[in-house]
Amino acid sequence: MKRFRKIVSVAMASAMVLALAGCGGNKGGSDVFKIGGIGPTTGGAAIYGINVMNGVQLAVDEINAAGGVNGYKLEVNFQDDEHDAEKSVNAYNTVKDWGAQMIVGCVTSTPCIAVSEETHKDNMMMLTPSGSAVKCTQYDNAFQVCFSDPNQGAASAQYIGENNLAQKIAVIYDSSDVYSSGIYESFVKGAESQSFEIVAAEAFTADNKTDFSVQLQKAKDAGADLVFLPIYYQESALILTQANSMGYAPKWFSCDGMDGILGVDNFDTSLAEGVMLLTPFAADSKDEASQKFTNAYRTAYNDTPNQFAADGYDAVYILAEAIKQSGAKPSMSVSEMGDALKGAMTQISVDGVTGAGMTWLATGEVNKAPMAVVIQNGAYSAM
Repeated sequence: MKRFRKIVSVAMASAMVLALAGCGGNKGGSDVFKIGGIGPTTGGAAIYGINVMNGVQLAVDEINAAGGVNGYKLEVNFQDDEHDAEKSVNAYNTVKDWGAQMIVGCVTSTPCIAVSEETHKDNMMMLTPSGSAVKCTQYDNAFQVCFSDPNQGAASAQYIGENNLAQKIAVIYDSSDVYSSGIYESFVKGAESQSFEIVAAEAFTADNKTDFSVQLQKAKDAGADLVFLPIYYQESALILTQANSMGYAPKWFSCDGMDGILGVDNFDTSLAEGVMLLTPFAADSKDEASQKFTNAYRTAYNDTPNQFAADGYDAVYILAEAIKQSGAKPSMSVSEMGDALKGAMTQISVDGVTGAGMTWLATGEVNKAPMAVVIQNGAYSAM
């Protein structure tokens, strides 16, 4: 499998955003379902947003080519939020003015929480592909494609324990980030029923995330043979580099935030060999749905999809199924469509590339089986 290429050019991302908006920007159309998309297509988290944006567009193109949903086509307008809460609200207002009737987004948790306040006021259907914080779905109009942070943390503890990956675990997490701290807290609770011991739990903050020597030394001195990193890939790359320089070589385990580490500029990807992460998708999976999606994505974008692309792709098909189940029509008001779609979400079951037989609770959480991948030979491989 080819390595992921990090596409963060402002000009390229902007061109892709404009392309997604297409020719259907008229507000109030009655013959098309309008989907607003929000995520980072520039900045440090761009690898997440660009992959979601591409996955969304691929699904829209496929559905439209097959005749649409209930005889109606789909259009999407995807806006950049730069992983910033204030900008995500501005992006929401932009797609709302364009005529969006439902939202795929946001891609990251903090912006997602901010936008959920706005969609709640409008009763607009909101399906986040990868916003995993519990508060992302605090209102009844919001649902997740990804696992929530508690599910990721608990599932990670279960996977490590049941597969006997280590006996002594250290955790390095970002206490200033809702995603990281949420996973950490649920991991600790999940570890209580496992045989391993958490021997060190070291925090950092957004104001101090370049030097991890103290955290790593404490993990090493405690004898941790596995370090759990519920953090994003940028900081993970620094941690792996600094651990290598001090001769510390534990096993590494992470969650979906690690996805993207192979595309970090100037990072020695050989240091990521053997890194494990919980994820709902691996491009080298042998099942027919994953192979079909991966091949289509590579053809469309000359790149290999990551789990965020798969989340975005599934999000559109999930919305399409909810539209079918509810009988929603483009002529409905935003609030009418919101009522119809959120009612349908607890009734549907979707076989996607991120999970078979996916169902949803009224709380917005998804039910599906977790899986893990390991980095081997510079690529993600299913475990």
